[in-house]
Amino acid sequence: MRSRVLPAAAGAVVFAILAAGQQVPPQPAATAPQGQEPTRFSVSVTGVSMAYSVTDRKGRFVTGLGKEDFEVLENGKPQTIQQFAAESSLPLRVAVLIDTSNSIRERFRFEQEAASQFLNEMLRSDVDRAMVVSFDSAPQMAAGLTEDVDKLGSAIRMLRPGGGTSLYDAIRFASDKLAAEQPSSKYRRIMVIVSDGDDNQSRGTRDQALEAAQMADTFIFAISTNNLAGGDTEGDKVLKYFTGQTGGKSFFPFKVEDLSQSFDVIAEEVRHQYSILYVPEPLLLDGAFHRVEIRVKGHKELAVRARNGYFARKM
Repeated sequence: MRSRVLPAAAGAVVFAILAAGQQVPPQPAATAPQGQEPTRFSVSVTGVSMAYSVTDRKGRFVTGLGKEDFEVLENGKPQTIQQFAAESSLPLRVAVLIDTSNSIRERFRFEQEAASQFLNEMLRSDVDRAMVVSFDSAPQMAAGLTEDVDKLGSAIRMLRPGGGTSLYDAIRFASDKLAAEQPSSKYRRIMVIVSDGDDNQSRGTRDQALEAAQMADTFIFAISTNNLAGGDTEGDKVLKYFTGQTGGKSFFPFKVEDLSQSFDVIAEEVRHQYSILYVPEPLLLDGAFHRVEIRVKGHKELAVRARNGYFARKM
């Protein structure tokens, strides 16, 4: 195994499932991991495509690995990797969701500055696009998908705090916009939420928001604005729920001045990923949760960050 280590925090993932219509005989249902609420997102499957990253014990990215270095298990059964790519450069489609409710008023200026810097450094000209969605009592499109970082920055600077918090509705809103560009396999879709996670205005539920993000093949990052809470508030638990279920990651900076560092880590993670595609064997269209695990062969000290499975549509 030839590998290269880059300094950074734990990596991010995207999980995309390709639709199909193949009929198979009924099979015994697999169950969701014990103690974990499964994501109610079902598809019919011919190919499972996963993007993921590998880190060492210090959280540094490990690059330079090849197809032969990985093994994939679905429901505990080894799978054959049919396609492999290292550090994919798929065009990015990024949604930055900025909480503009009254609860974050004191930290708002830092949110604006960090988000603007993130987009300016993240987007590649003529390749990537981003949108800015603000949310207080309701989500609003501050800037639609564009590669113009000046337009995005201007939209962020014009935001003003006030009102309640409609986080769940904002996730659904942004997910629908991200899903508009097809096919999903052509883009890497990312959602970055800057919020305290305390929803009190949404019309939709938390699980409806998660389903929308899953249907859009989007993975979620979240940066908490609950300073010094260490991820222990109820709002932080909500942010962890979304990032954990979609294969993203939550950040809990201890100072508002550290928001920009969290954005930097997100940008670094997205640029250092592997991706694989395999056809499940056996192919079970049974409506059950199918657990997926990716490992680095012979290196238990290396951690793979990836979504833990999917629901297959019952045929």
